[in-house]
Amino acid sequence: MRQAEGYGDPMVENLSSKVKRNSVTAGVCMMNNSWRDQQHTSFINFISSFLTANSFRLNFVPISPDFIFNCGGLSVAFIFVTQWDCCNVETIFCRAKKLKGQFAHLYVVVNLPTKDQNDSFVRSYFKYEMQLGRPTFVPVQDIEMGFEKIVKIAHSCGVCKQQEVKSKLKAERNQSVQGMENFLRVVTSIPGIDNHDANALNQAIGSIEGIAKASKEFILEATDLSAEKAETIVRFFRDSKFYLCPKIN
Repeated sequence: MRQAEGYGDPMVENLSSKVKRNSVTAGVCMMNNSWRDQQHTSFINFISSFLTANSFRLNFVPISPDFIFNCGGLSVAFIFVTQWDCCNVETIFCRAKKLKGQFAHLYVVVNLPTKDQNDSFVRSYFKYEMQLGRPTFVPVQDIEMGFEKIVKIAHSCGVCKQQEVKSKLKAERNQSVQGMENFLRVVTSIPGIDNHDANALNQAIGSIEGIAKASKEFILEATDLSAEKAETIVRFFRDSKFYLCPKIN
């Protein structure tokens, strides 16, 4: 992975190794055309090389933020202030307030290489009554470091989103398995009904409530159960003399 001179972030290096090991394309980076035209050519070349090294595809498009990263099914937007002008900060904070309403995940990366600029930023942050974390501001000491932080944040958000999706799918699978186990337990409690019959009823009807409402004719038409078993199922759910009497297996 390409690093800025004199700066080596081990977490960024770890990001590069993970991206190369786990996927062909880590995501897509969209860069604002106007923002690109305001930067030095060498910095744009650095960005392009850095993205390529980390398996990101770069597109130049007319977007509201300076960058939008699509990683792991999540869009993360960035404002990247490469030159902090102490005399013209209002537009930065007004823009941040506007974009935070448009993007659920918005970060503002600000290059503050001097103490005076950092002090100016802190004063301005409170002057314009910014809410902590809405959006999140990320101060950096040079622009190369700033862009590396942008890629790191975007990638981390994408990984968290993928883990969230996987956890949700796992929970749904577990719930489905538990639901099927409960279904089988109830249906096989009907005298003469085995797992094969229960699975046939699940595929054809799908729920205990549906089976309870199904007619004998429908069960025979939709499954391979015998007429005797279909009659037993109907009686089990509708004949109180049948389902309330003790069963001796």
